[in-house]
Parts: sequence; C-alpha cells; structure tokens
Amino acid sequence: MTKTKSMSVRQRLRVRLTEGPMIVAPGIYDAYGARFVEQAGFDTVYMTGNGVSASLLGRPDVGLIDLTLIASHAHRVASCVDIPLICDADTGHGNAVNVRRTVEEFESAGVAAIHIEDQVAPKRCGHLPGSRPVVSMEEHAGKIEAAVAARRDPDFLIIARTDAASGLGLAEAIRRGQAYRKAGADVVFVELKTSPTILEDMTRVTSEIDAPCMVNIDGGGKLGGLTASEIEKLGFRLAIYPGLERYAAGYAVRAALDALKRDGTTAAVRERMLTMKEYNDVLGLPEVEAWEKKYLLIDKP
Repeated sequence: MTKTKSMSVRQRLRVRLTEGPMIVAPGIYDAYGARFVEQAGFDTVYMTGNGVSASLLGRPDVGLIDLTLIASHAHRVASCVDIPLICDADTGHGNAVNVRRTVEEFESAGVAAIHIEDQVAPKRCGHLPGSRPVVSMEEHAGKIEAAVAARRDPDFLIIARTDAASGLGLAEAIRRGQAYRKAGADVVFVELKTSPTILEDMTRVTSEIDAPCMVNIDGGGKLGGLTASEIEKLGFRLAIYPGLERYAAGYAVRAALDALKRDGTTAAVRERMLTMKEYNDVLGLPEVEAWEKKYLLIDKP
C-alpha cells in the first residue's frame, strides 16, 4: 500500500478507495464517539445526519438539520481526530447554487468527504418505511457537477447518493449512479433496503457502476448480518455503519437509567459503564496533563 504518513487525511482516504481492504467507517454523531472510533483502530469515521438530528435536536431525520448546524458540528468532530471524516450532506441543502456553499462549508470544516442525495427536499432517512421521491436525474447530476467544481482541494471526495431504488426500481438507481459518476462523483452510493434479493442487488450495483461503491449497513435482516469481508467480496470499497453509536449508546443509557430508577443506584450496570479513568483516557486527559507539565508552572521550582 502507498505510504500515507506524509499525506493529508483526504489524500489517505482517496488512496484507500483503491488500495488495501474495504474501508469500514463506523457511524458517530459527536466528537466523543469519533474518539472511540479512532482509538478502536479504524482508519475512517462517518458522521450520520440521522444521529446529529437526534443528538442536537432530539428529532428524527426528516430534513430538520440545516447546513450551518451540521457543518459547525462537523468541524468540532474533524478537529478531534486524525482520521478522515465522511459526512452526510443530505440533499446538498438546496439547488446547485446552495451545493457550492455546502461544499465550501464542509471543506473548511476539515471534512474529508460528503455524500449528496437525490431526494426531494425536505428529505427523510432512507431506512424509514416507504419509498423516497427523488428529483430528476439531470437535476442531481447538475448538483454533482457543481459540487466537484466548488471544491478547492481536489482530494475532497464527492459521494453521489441515489434513493431511487425504493420507488423507481434498482435499474433506475443504477442508471442514476452511472450518470452521477459521469458527472464527476468520486464514489457512488445506491441506498438499498434489506430484501430477499439484497445480495443480488448489491452485486448488480458494483458490477454495473464503474466507480468505487459505498453501502449503508444500518438495518437488520440479511444486509445487517453481512460481515465486512462478505461485503467486500460483493465489490464494495466503502461500508458505513451509521447507527452504531446512536443504537449502542441509546441502549446503554436506557439500561443505566432503568437500573437507577428501579434500584436507586447504578450498581447493577456498573460493570457495563466506563470508570472515570477510562472516560478521561478516551478524551485524552493524559496528553493534556503532559502538556501542562511541560509548559505550565506546575510542580516547577
């Protein structure tokens, strides 16, 4: 694999699209979660719009997060880790003119890649029940062209997402993916829901679209049960797991609250909670203390 020590996080992500094993990007919604991902040894992290909507607004993913809110949040997340951050940019937050500013904001935030979908605004999470209305293929191709033209760093990745499969069929989704690649997308993301034909659908996507392909592993069923190696064998180069932090954290918090309400103490779940030391280690407190010792007049004569 190409040496990456001297590369920027964006360059490292671009190299990984074609070299080494498939990229596995666990999903987070905050800087705390991003640190866990990096410390677990993953080389890429994904920030989910669904999770950001839940964590910042306490609301579902139905298009309530605006550009300023998510871009400023992304800046804080990107600045606390040294691995590439991929972000959900919804529909690009408007038309081709708005997409230009969307790219500028995420690029300035230090994000390595964004995905822009062809849903009609206001969007809804692709894994909610029902199909998703989409704009015309020509309109979204224009937005992808605008996104590519707007970036200042050529290594900032533009991922084109289509939600057409659920309402218009897989063939149309593949046709759109091909058009978005032609428009300049670095990666193509066909949103798929689990179904009896999901393995065949996934194989069609990667064999018929001449581009690195990304897949969303967020639900259960056959799709959610696939291992990373099995997904890679189907031809994908990037797999995101958007629900990982929000589902795991939500389960753990609810269990701890139930114990406290029931018992008046968290003793029953203490073994499934971090200690104060473990918590501070995740946040990098030892590094801060070393910095203080070196540069502040602490314990110095």
